[in-house]
Amino acid sequence: MRITWSPEYELGIAVIDKQHQRIVELINTLDRLVDEPDAHLGVSRVLYDLVDYTESHFGFEEALMKEAGFDGLDAHHHGHETFVRQIGMMQRRHEAGEEVAGLLLALLERWLVQHILAEDVAYTGQVNTWIDRIGREGLGEWINDNLRRHFRHP
Repeated sequence: MRITWSPEYELGIAVIDKQHQRIVELINTLDRLVDEPDAHLGVSRVLYDLVDYTESHFGFEEALMKEAGFDGLDAHHHGHETFVRQIGMMQRRHEAGEEVAGLLLALLERWLVQHILAEDVAYTGQVNTWIDRIGREGLGEWINDNLRRHFRHP
């Protein structure tokens, strides 16, 4: 296993931490595929899952930041768009027959460290203040509504 989920990756927002664990799972799946001679189908599946993950998670995360009134939402959204374009480029290269597993693995690891551990940390204070204000019940309702809105299989 390339990466083991640990407290250093946690933002302290359980629903987001759970979603971020998914990218660690994708990294570990891809790591197992890198040296496989017939990994094309497996890499295709990782890319498919990654596109689904980015659409769902980014939409959910941005809705949470918006609800909390996070001032850096526009810049954060721009970072998400850049990552989505990078994944799309990897997917096109893969579909053209290029071996992208190693490049994709490096991209995902960089994303985990740079974006989640550096940029996502910026919104946690404001989001946690909002969570404290609406309370546990309000948060549960908001999460349920937004999981259904952003995820195919919450």
